[in-house]
Amino acid sequence: MTLQIIGTYAVAFCLFIGAFFSLVGVIGLLKFNDPMTRLHAPTKVGTVGIGALLLASMIHAWVFGEGSMHEALIMAFLFVTAPISANFIAKVNIHRKACETPPDPPKDDTWSTLVDPLAPEDDKALEKA
Repeated sequence: MTLQIIGTYAVAFCLFIGAFFSLVGVIGLLKFNDPMTRLHAPTKVGTVGIGALLLASMIHAWVFGEGSMHEALIMAFLFVTAPISANFIAKVNIHRKACETPPDPPKDDTWSTLVDPLAPEDDKALEKA
């Protein structure tokens, strides 16, 4: 077996895995009912699918031609921005009351941003200090 044959099998495997995970993400996006459950499909499953497709592109570039690092930059950007955007989308849904509000944590009334931890009186006290 030559390196090109092994590379072809590796590319085919990554394409299959990437297509499968992307398909599962799309089905989850279409089938889930509310925005909070719909959020999980593209951010978690879709990220793995796109990562596998980009990995297939990198393997193909290194085996059959000149190497390319553009895909690595795309993957890094994707893996950094997907969780942040998912967090923002979840917070918007919570604030718009488009979903069920999470339960209160024990012994704490300032969960996330639902309750302002600094009331106006506390702000004035901080300014004086």
